[in-house]
Amino acid sequence: MTDSTNGHQPEAPTPTSVRRMDGAEAAELAGLATVFEDLQFVLRCCEHLVTALNAPVTGPVQVQTDTALVEALWTGALIGYVRCFSGQTKLLTDADLNDLELEGDVQELHAALKKLRDAFASRHVNPRESFTIGVAQGSDGRATGVAVTSTPTPPVDDATVRLLGRIAYALSALVDARMQRVQNAVLGVAAAMTPDQLGRLPLVHLTSDA
Repeated sequence: MTDSTNGHQPEAPTPTSVRRMDGAEAAELAGLATVFEDLQFVLRCCEHLVTALNAPVTGPVQVQTDTALVEALWTGALIGYVRCFSGQTKLLTDADLNDLELEGDVQELHAALKKLRDAFASRHVNPRESFTIGVAQGSDGRATGVAVTSTPTPPVDDATVRLLGRIAYALSALVDARMQRVQNAVLGVAAAMTPDQLGRLPLVHLTSDA
């Protein structure tokens, strides 16, 4: 039935609930959606990092780089990115990076990011700096005091952040294409079910943004 006012089919109402699908296809789609969201999070972290790292230090408006903010964003980006390549889900693998055809040392950076994630997410070691204890000597050679010195870890640089952002963006497109394929597979499984079978599936209520 058409809408007599404009000759177009009326829009279908937005559903307030759906039936939960299980099975291999649904599990794969949920996993891909999780990876996609993580990649979007990494992209947002990179965008904020580029701003934080390029704050003007001269001129009428000067901004001091917030090292705590930079570390928090960089740590979040590292954790989110490496989680996308979880060996448990195997939804993304190192081999997928070869399909991106990006300029730069993508595989080299990928390997470095995994090591950095372990360092920045460590529960035992300070990733920011290492400390050395020294003892000062007087003119007679005896100890006169103790000094605590630190060697800071080199901060993340703009070029690394931008390359990670390009990788995350390209991987997002790759994952989105896979999601479309698997979504069609899920719909195919659901279409083969009878209304009675669909009606017995658990009901999931959708939250409204309004």
